Amino acid sequence: MNSQTRTKFKNLVIIGDSAFAEVACEYFTRDSEYIVVAFAVERIYLKSELLLGLPVVPLDEIAVRFPPTDHYAYVAIVYSQLNRLRSRLLRAAEQIGYAMASYVSSRAFVWPNVTLGKHCFIFENNVVQPFVTIGDNVVLWSGNHIGHHSHIADNVFVSSHVVISGFCNVGSNCFLGVNVAVGNNVSIARDCWIGPGVVITQDTKEAELYRGPAAEPSKVSALRFFRVKD
Repeated sequence: MNSQTRTKFKNLVIIGDSAFAEVACEYFTRDSEYIVVAFAVERIYLKSELLLGLPVVPLDEIAVRFPPTDHYAYVAIVYSQLNRLRSRLLRAAEQIGYAMASYVSSRAFVWPNVTLGKHCFIFENNVVQPFVTIGDNVVLWSGNHIGHHSHIADNVFVSSHVVISGFCNVGSNCFLGVNVAVGNNVSIARDCWIGPGVVITQDTKEAELYRGPAAEPSKVSALRFFRVKD
């Protein structure tokens, strides 16, 4: 389904002005029933009055200019402070009175019996298998595999091309970097940061930080290795 076949009737304010806010605006505009009408940021971080041709307003004025009675909100913040910033702004928007939007790409495969919480963003090419539960305020960037019977708790950010196998649990506030792989029946405790390319085959403890080995440049140049002669 694309923007030509979806009926647009829900006004949306995006909270944030980062690259994710711009990306979220593009996805909501072209592949959802929402119409993005403005961005909002906390007053101290207001840098410009326009973004992508739309107004950027201080968060403390948002309810006056874009009332929650006829506008939705989405907080387009990545994993700053282990997802605490996105979570805090979500609570602030709800306290103002906004209903929170979610986005699920028309090009994602989400099995019908998946339980999906509020305020989630699921990009294209995600595969979410049967009996998965996903909590509130979760971001699944492009191309992940979420295996059957797995559970992702609230406030989690999953980067691209992550594999979470069957019967796994991912605790609240976790971050999983690009190309992380999680084996079957593994539980990742809350507040863990799993760096790019890390393989997790056993349960973690709370607030553990995993960094995979960084690649080191070879002493032999690429030109020499491939016998390139210019």
